[in-house]
Amino acid sequence: MNEEKTQEISNQLDCRECGALLKFAPGTSLLKCEYCGCENEIKVSDEPTVVEEIDFEKFLNENDSNVEKQEIITIKCGNCGAASTLKPNVTSDSCPFCASPIVVTGGTVDSIIKPSYLLPFKVDQKSGFNEFKNWVKSLWFAPNDLKQYVDNADKLNGMYIPYWTYDSNTVSNYKGQRGDNYSATETYTETVNGKSETKTRTVTKTRWTYTSGQVYNNFDDIVILASKSLPEKYTDELEPWDLENLTEYNDKYLSGFRTESYQVDVKTGFEKSKVKMDDGIRESIRRNIGGDKQQIDSVNTVYNNITFKHILLPIWLSAFRYNDKVYRFIINGRTGEVQGERPYSAVKIALAVLLVIAIGIGIYIATKAK
Repeated sequence: MNEEKTQEISNQLDCRECGALLKFAPGTSLLKCEYCGCENEIKVSDEPTVVEEIDFEKFLNENDSNVEKQEIITIKCGNCGAASTLKPNVTSDSCPFCASPIVVTGGTVDSIIKPSYLLPFKVDQKSGFNEFKNWVKSLWFAPNDLKQYVDNADKLNGMYIPYWTYDSNTVSNYKGQRGDNYSATETYTETVNGKSETKTRTVTKTRWTYTSGQVYNNFDDIVILASKSLPEKYTDELEPWDLENLTEYNDKYLSGFRTESYQVDVKTGFEKSKVKMDDGIRESIRRNIGGDKQQIDSVNTVYNNITFKHILLPIWLSAFRYNDKVYRFIINGRTGEVQGERPYSAVKIALAVLLVIAIGIGIYIATKAK
C-alpha cells in the first residue's frame, strides 16, 4: 500500500470556542456549533469543480496501487452486514440500515479508495423529517405503530452513501428485424338478423425484413450504488442527482453525519453499469433499424475509454421493524425525494374488506326491498 496516498479520515471537528463537536450545516458551506453558535466556513474555491476521472483499465492493471487511499474506522452490523462510521462517544447504537441494536466494542480500520467528490447535504434533518412524515401519512392501511414511529426525528440518520460513476464509449454490432406496417383488406363473415353475411375490413399487418448494423454511444456518469445495504429498487428512484454540483471531497462535509464504506468493488460496479448502458444501446439500435416495429436478435458491444470515480451522495435514512421485518425509508439529501418500503396492517385491510362486504349487502337488501 502506498503510504503517501493513505490518509486517515476524521468525520468530526472540535469547536475552537468551546471544544464541542462542530457539524456541517446542510444547505450552507459552514460548520456550526450546536452549543455556542460558533460558525466555521468551509473554504470552497470560486472556480467550478474540475471533475477528473480514473482510467478503468489502468486501475485494474496496476491493482489500484496508484489510487489515493484513506483509512476509515467502521463498525459492522452483525445482522445486515452494513459497515458504517460511528457516532462520536457512544458505546451502543442501532444500525441505520436495519434498526438492529449494536454494542460498540471496537471498530475495524479499513483502507479504501478515497472518494474523489461528493454532494453535500442540502436538505436538513427537520426538512427531511417533514417530508418523511408527509410520506407516511399518505400511506393507506399503514399500521398505527408506524404513525407513532414518525414522531421521533432522531430515527432519521444522515448518511453519505458510496457510489461509483462510469463513463464509456461503446461500439455495438447488432442483428435484428425491421417491421413495416401496411394495410390489407380481409374478408370475414358475420351473422346479421340470423343470416350469415360476408364483409370486408381493412387491417394493419407488418412486413418483417432482416437487418444488421452498428451503433455508437457515449455514456457519461452512469451512477451505480456501491452499497449492498439498501434496496436498489428505491435508491434508483432517488435519481436524478445533480452531479453537475459535485464538490471536491472534504472531511468537513462529513462532520455530524455517518458514512458507509463501499461493498461493491469497482469491477463489479462496471458490470452493473453495463446493464444500464444496455438500455441506451438498445434504444439507439431501434432508432437505427427504423420502421414501425423493431426486433433485436443479438447485440455485441465493445466498451472503450472506460473511466470511473468514487463519490459520496447524501441520504437521510430510517429503518423500522414491524412484525420482525425491516422496512427502510430513504430521502434524497439534495431534493427531498422520498422512497421506501412500507408495512401493511392486516387488521385494517380485513376491516376494510368487511366494510365493503357490509355495504354491498346493504345495497342488495335495499334494492330487494324496493
